[in-house]
Amino acid sequence: MHPRMKREQKTVACMISFYCRDHHQSRGELCRDCRELAEYARYRLEKCPFQENKTTCGNCRIHCYKPGMREKIRAVMRYAGPRMVGRHPLLALGHMIDGLRKEAGPRKKS
Repeated sequence: MHPRMKREQKTVACMISFYCRDHHQSRGELCRDCRELAEYARYRLEKCPFQENKTTCGNCRIHCYKPGMREKIRAVMRYAGPRMVGRHPLLALGHMIDGLRKEAGPRKKS
């Protein structure tokens, strides 16, 4: 897996962790719903057709999340996104830069 995608997975995992801890009072482990969301997000990133050329999911022209999961991840992002700057500034900066990327076409198969 490309380092860019590993960083994206780490960013999403951190955001879900912040959200779960603050909304579901979890300590150390994610609650069942947040664990399912984290696994789903990881799977979707692994299957993303854009891979290292992708923009952030919110700016993508292809919305590959199921509607229910999309709403859940939006709530997580709205809550955790601003808090990432203080807790994980490098991940937050990387995510903001990724959001500035232009839409990419699907990766070329070799």
